[in-house]
Amino acid sequence: MTSFDPSAMLSFDLETTSVNPREARIVTSAMVRIDSAGAHPTELLADPGVEIPEAAQKIHGISTEYAREHGRPHQEVLDATVQEIRRGWDDGLNLIVFNATYDLSVLRALTGDFTVTGAVYDPFVIDKLKDRYRKGKRTLSHLCEHYRVRLDNAHEATSDALAAARIAWKQVRLWPDLLEMSSAELMEFQAVGYFEMQSEFKQYLTSRGRDASDVATSWPMQG
Repeated sequence: MTSFDPSAMLSFDLETTSVNPREARIVTSAMVRIDSAGAHPTELLADPGVEIPEAAQKIHGISTEYAREHGRPHQEVLDATVQEIRRGWDDGLNLIVFNATYDLSVLRALTGDFTVTGAVYDPFVIDKLKDRYRKGKRTLSHLCEHYRVRLDNAHEATSDALAAARIAWKQVRLWPDLLEMSSAELMEFQAVGYFEMQSEFKQYLTSRGRDASDVATSWPMQG
């Protein structure tokens, strides 16, 4: 794999029915191709085929009724999303996913066979690895404030995808050693670093008698 190229990215984000990637269904899927000519967004609204819980509606603002009336069939949106991601990898693009273990795990759970065949760059994981001891939250909104990038409408899939790409652009300029890594090295850096951080967190919880069974250690997605 070649090194990370911030001018050849496909930024991806899902809004869903659940915070649990094993049971979530897609509500909106955003894919933003970024090249020398600018950003080219595609956003798909799905009818998830189930009730959208009130908690999820409060996050992304899409009701069950609206999704049923205006959304495309869930399987159609899922297939189009996976196809676009695979096309991006075939074209040599870097897939930008904020908190990739969630979004990519959703795709794995929904398809049963989704696999990573190209480069993934996770601004959330990079931030934790490169600035590990900084205090404060690390949500997308908080990272936008920290890196001074624009977030047009939080929890609107295209806006979130664009914000993640902007953070990635800032990060590789703040830490140029990231650009010196091959894509394979960058993938390994994220996967190993995530495993180590999460393993330490599990040990911390266990040492205090707290349940650590839901702490994932695999990146970029859970099994």
